Amino acid sequence: MELLVENKKDGSQLSLLPVNEIYKAFNTSPQGLTQAEAQVRLEKFGRNTLSEGHKTPLILKFLANFTHLMALLLWAGGIVGFLANAPQLGIAIWTVNLINGVFSFWQEYKAEKATEALKRMLPNYARVIRDGSESKILAEELVPGDLLMLEEGDNISADARIIDESDLRVDQSTLTGESRQVRKTKEAALHTELGVADIANLIFAGTGVASGRATAVVTATGMQTEFGKIAHLTLNVTDQLSPLQRELGRVTKIVTMLATGIGSLFFVLAIFLAKVDLATSFIFAMGMIVAFVPEGMLPTVTLALALGVQRMAKRNALVKRLSAVETLGCTTVICTDKTGTLTQNEMTVTHLWLPGHMYEFTGTGYAPQGHIVENAQKINTPVAGDLHLALRIASLCNDARILPPDGDSEKWRELGDPTEASLEVAALKGWVDLKAEATENPRIRELPFDSYRKRMSTINRQGNAQVAYVKGAPKEVLELCNFIQQEESVSAISESQRLEVMQVNDRLAREGLRVLALAYRILPDNTMDFTAEQVEHDLIFLGLVAMRDQPRTGVGEAIARCHKAGIRVVMITGDYELTAASIAKQLGIVTGEDFKVITGLMLDRMSDAALKDILKNAQVIFARVTPAHKLKIVTTFQELGHIVAVTGDGVNDAPALKKAHIGVAMGQAGTDVAKEAADMVLTDDNFASIVNAVEEGRAIYSNIRKFAMYVFNSNMAEAVPFVAMLFSRGAIPLPLTVMQVLAIDLGTDMVPAIGLGTEPPEAGVMELPPRSQKEPLLNPKLLARALLWYGLIESIASMSAYFFLNWRFGWPGVPLAAEGTEIYRLATTMTLAGVVATQVGAVFVCRTERNSVFKIGFFKNRLVLIGIVVELGLLVSLVYLPFMQGLFNTAPLDIIDWLFVFAWTPVIFFADEARKLWWRWRNRQQINHITGGV
Repeated sequence: MELLVENKKDGSQLSLLPVNEIYKAFNTSPQGLTQAEAQVRLEKFGRNTLSEGHKTPLILKFLANFTHLMALLLWAGGIVGFLANAPQLGIAIWTVNLINGVFSFWQEYKAEKATEALKRMLPNYARVIRDGSESKILAEELVPGDLLMLEEGDNISADARIIDESDLRVDQSTLTGESRQVRKTKEAALHTELGVADIANLIFAGTGVASGRATAVVTATGMQTEFGKIAHLTLNVTDQLSPLQRELGRVTKIVTMLATGIGSLFFVLAIFLAKVDLATSFIFAMGMIVAFVPEGMLPTVTLALALGVQRMAKRNALVKRLSAVETLGCTTVICTDKTGTLTQNEMTVTHLWLPGHMYEFTGTGYAPQGHIVENAQKINTPVAGDLHLALRIASLCNDARILPPDGDSEKWRELGDPTEASLEVAALKGWVDLKAEATENPRIRELPFDSYRKRMSTINRQGNAQVAYVKGAPKEVLELCNFIQQEESVSAISESQRLEVMQVNDRLAREGLRVLALAYRILPDNTMDFTAEQVEHDLIFLGLVAMRDQPRTGVGEAIARCHKAGIRVVMITGDYELTAASIAKQLGIVTGEDFKVITGLMLDRMSDAALKDILKNAQVIFARVTPAHKLKIVTTFQELGHIVAVTGDGVNDAPALKKAHIGVAMGQAGTDVAKEAADMVLTDDNFASIVNAVEEGRAIYSNIRKFAMYVFNSNMAEAVPFVAMLFSRGAIPLPLTVMQVLAIDLGTDMVPAIGLGTEPPEAGVMELPPRSQKEPLLNPKLLARALLWYGLIESIASMSAYFFLNWRFGWPGVPLAAEGTEIYRLATTMTLAGVVATQVGAVFVCRTERNSVFKIGFFKNRLVLIGIVVELGLLVSLVYLPFMQGLFNTAPLDIIDWLFVFAWTPVIFFADEARKLWWRWRNRQQINHITGGV
């Protein structure tokens, strides 16, 4: 059992052992474990399940929406309302707090499901041999040493070492992210200098059997499996506050200090300066606090983000977490995988080079539609000679198939490795009969591809002869070739010919193509040992075949937009270095030749300081990486102060998706694990949709600032009436009641503010760098314009309306003979109407910061127009409905009163248009001064 424990921790060492040593290592046999021994091991190693980790109870998640600083401030405001004998005020504030909290919880309600999704991918049952007979047991009862029986269609329940197999192919995409079937064998490995997923005799939990059958000894279960290690990484990643959440927290602190400070100051001034009694001073201070606390800001932000989610959905991006909407807008680095995101995951052969000939292939994808062209001449007859032999090797040294359109798909698709599928398509374009070739040249044996040899060989019978067909990396295959075939003639290969082959390879690689070499060897008749050492030597070099995974439409332009917007794009892929570099160059992720390709093995040897230095100063591509590597890269970028978005589709991507500021999963090719760990899901799996989402995110943050300015505009107009009462020592009765302030903040301002949150992205938003994390949402310029420019105009308008009403009827307190209504109620109604009327003008001017509203379209934002209608409808209800009159201390106004207050609407609008015009003129003057008028 001691050896068992050691090997359980290091599966790569098990790959070196022959089958009989595997039995010894795990104290088992071809008859499997006994039930008694299995029970002992189950108690020792635990059940084959994944740990869930500590979870925050749902009730605590719910309560968190009611205990943050802004919510606490509103609870306190409600208590003040009750203490001040204004229960309707307290109830109103608390109701808003409750509605916003429930809405936020509902929108954010996504319980942590990454681990549950991992568990769903593990089958419930497994077939094993115990006590010499096959039995079906719960997968969670598997233990190290069990003999696991597998066949086509089975999911694999634990990590295991193969001891017998028949044409076994495994889909490891959940671990590697690369959608190709991998050939697995029982043969002992010759070395362990590979990624664990590349070892041919090991299989892993969470993957599936694509074809064939196998028997394997379980080597690891539960959290000790490769799958479990990913789950462990995911569990250890803690959720982080988004930039917007942090900024809203900072805004809340600022507003809290501002409101309570002003309230406390005026409480003292009311007592000692205005000689007001304690109770009245308390109500007065509460009014000041209510005036400066934007009660509607939090629900408005939440609603604006929710509307942003809807807009993003129309652009193929489904957002799961509201705050993630804005996070995209300040992203500085996008770490993207390659296959299926940047590319179509459809390899297409484009060139085939034979000594003295360069053939080109037309057509794309897996549909066998296209032609072979040489010297601009289309080949219209079935190919022959060396070209036919090259296409025969490509199709026979091959485990893939292409499937025609059927009920499941409207287009041709591959079954197996996309690279190999593209070779079959190329053969069909040359009229090669694939079925006839397979019948006439049946396969005897296969030496599957591995990343150490970098080649694959099949041994086929051709008549009475045995022929080895080889394809693989050009450099590695060429080193094994002592001969070359040209014009159907075989001769010894010269150094100049070797040089020519590599020059052609380099030229094709520089064009962003993936290149494979084709070779063959006629084996001696008595060959019985079909090992790589016996088969793969003295090969006859035939040619080079080049292919590419076509980039998705619009991805190159999207990456260029990212660079223009100051966003760095970094490719992190499980694919090979050459392929990664080719695609990165083709799409413009890296430019020139001054870039680094770093593999997972290189990362393992690299210090944290060295990695930071590279990420700060170099163009870099990451290839052949593991989940831990990807997580390390994302973490390092975050430590450098970047806001990081990460794309992914496999289980292997889950830790990085969760760690990133925003994880982006693929909706079509993505696993459930990736989707659950991510914050956003792309319905079209297209990188270009990420860039569209970034644009929306930037627009949303800009819009949040717009409606923050709009919300704060009225704060000054709401506070000035209290100041007027204070400094007049009560000679001016309070021109605006606390309930009327609340009616503005939570009623009339709300819908127009939401309309500002739906403004489309402004022109040039993607030509600006990401916003600095040090720049506050409420910066001094915004507050100054909101309070001292718009707020000043609104204060003058509302107070003039108050005095206009008193000038018409006399001082407050005198009842009107005809209606029995106190002039005071009419006067406060006029103040309320004055604030709302100027806010109608303000909502238009807040739509832009520098440009004229006429330029962007006065009536373009329909929700703003609807908001104005709703705003005016609420105002009319407050003024004329008896229930509202009693609650908000209002009274009906005459037509002359309405004409007076709405005369101020165009005043604020044209005053700000004049300000913007002056700013644009001054800006042009400064540019002319710098450029000399050129």
